[in-house]
Amino acid sequence: MKLLNVDLGERSYVIHIGAGLLQEAGRLFAEKGIPHRSPLMIVTDRHVAKHHLAPLRQSLEAAGYRVCEAVVEPGEKTKSLDMLNSLVATALENGLDRHSTIVALGGGVVGDLAGFLAASYMRGIPFVQVPTTILAHDSSVGGKVAVNHALAKNIIGAFHQPLMVLYDTSTLSTLPEREVRAGLAELLKEGLIWNREFVHWFDEHAEALLALDADALREALYQGCKVKAHVVSQDEREGGLRAILNLGHTIGHALEAVAGYNELLHGEAIAIGMVGAAKLSIRLGYPEAETVYRETKRLLQKLGLSVSIPAHYDTEAIMSAMMHDKKFKEGKMVFVVSPEIGRVEIRSDIQPDWVREIIEQLKRED
Repeated sequence: MKLLNVDLGERSYVIHIGAGLLQEAGRLFAEKGIPHRSPLMIVTDRHVAKHHLAPLRQSLEAAGYRVCEAVVEPGEKTKSLDMLNSLVATALENGLDRHSTIVALGGGVVGDLAGFLAASYMRGIPFVQVPTTILAHDSSVGGKVAVNHALAKNIIGAFHQPLMVLYDTSTLSTLPEREVRAGLAELLKEGLIWNREFVHWFDEHAEALLALDADALREALYQGCKVKAHVVSQDEREGGLRAILNLGHTIGHALEAVAGYNELLHGEAIAIGMVGAAKLSIRLGYPEAETVYRETKRLLQKLGLSVSIPAHYDTEAIMSAMMHDKKFKEGKMVFVVSPEIGRVEIRSDIQPDWVREIIEQLKRED
């Protein structure tokens, strides 16, 4: 097992990465000091529950915890205020109190939804992240929790740090191939923003990662979480530095919104967004931007991901979605761009006409 600390003073916590952690959950909860007297509530989705709910629940109950559960439908549409209301009802019906803990068992959707439940229930109770997807290496660390609005993704949310993250790599063996590819895109993102050496390592080990090689996955997840933990430790509430983690997200979130959160996976949308950000870097005149664009596109295609916007997506609808994004301010678009591999900058001087042109180019990308 590999351990990483997210250093946030009294809110610091440890990311545990290794195989078999679901079976160790009861012991780790007790060691963390999570009280036994109040019930725990596991939030998961229907697909994850089929594979991983029973071993987690058994481990917790064997350690003396009282456990209830809420199983939601998979998919981004589940991150809604209606579903939040339903989960609050389940929590009340099962007697959750201020000393209870919410357990998020699943991918990014479940983590965001359960985390926001924990942040808002009784004005905030503890929660634990138990990610079961590659993509969730990013969303499970850092405390950003939210639900969606029809006009914008993650627009209703909070910062609420977990007590700990238990990343059982054994759960990844049940992922569909499409979700593996989408998750790896977000892992690659961590290297593109911060760690050039990791990008080279990723290139060399892409086939092993796609095959879910245990050693390669553990190392890649460790390196990805290490970048996230380092950035979050310096900027918990996105006052400045943390925004670099949004590489590819300005376009990506807009694509998800236009698609109604049911056509593109998050990692697929972010992959297209990263290519768009690289093209914008060229427009801004960075000397190495052509290399960034070429390598970003090559590596994403090596993962079997599309780098083009589906032709039927309306350009003006995409632009409108970006105007509702949290990163739009004072009439200008804020983009994370890449001067070189392993380094990014935040630019708040991006003209909408530049972005509209790039959206059109991305529809013709091959």
